[in-house]
Amino acid sequence: MTRAPGQWTADNETRPAPAPLDRVQALVNTVDIEIAQDRLARVDDARPWLIQQHLLGGDAPLTEADLAGLREIREALRALLVHNTGGAPPGGRDLTVLRQVADAGSARAVIDDDGHVQLRAVGGSMLERLAELLVIIRDAQRDGSWSRLKACANDDCRWVFWDQSRNRGGSWCDMAVCGNRLKNRDFRARHHAER
Repeated sequence: MTRAPGQWTADNETRPAPAPLDRVQALVNTVDIEIAQDRLARVDDARPWLIQQHLLGGDAPLTEADLAGLREIREALRALLVHNTGGAPPGGRDLTVLRQVADAGSARAVIDDDGHVQLRAVGGSMLERLAELLVIIRDAQRDGSWSRLKACANDDCRWVFWDQSRNRGGSWCDMAVCGNRLKNRDFRARHHAER
């Protein structure tokens, strides 16, 4: 994939989730499956982004093994979002990976300048800081916004999008692209079966 340095598909998110759910969306969308662009493939690309996203302390080490683990976590989160779109519930391996994040991290209460209480991850390592995303997910599950964060129903895409539809029935990141592809594929399959 040829790209200008610093340009990534997710930098121009067209259906962004509201904060703080946008942090979960940003992590899962670090890979564009269709064009095989992965922000977490190399330490040089991942490190500045992880620091900017507060998922890694500036002095914390980051290894290839850490990135491999993070890619596994990303896909476990994607499994949760596929379920939000009507897909299968996350598998045992996905839940095990997320439980490891929960076990490795801890959070503490912080009061911001407006008097709002927030839970923030304690520690600078990536695994410790990922616990903050679990808190964000928990809060979104409680307030009902979690069900609007979805992974595209197109298996060749799986891009995470914010479902803005009134009935929360969105299935594709882009109806004109993924929706049409799947509808045409289904039409051709039905037409072929009728022969």
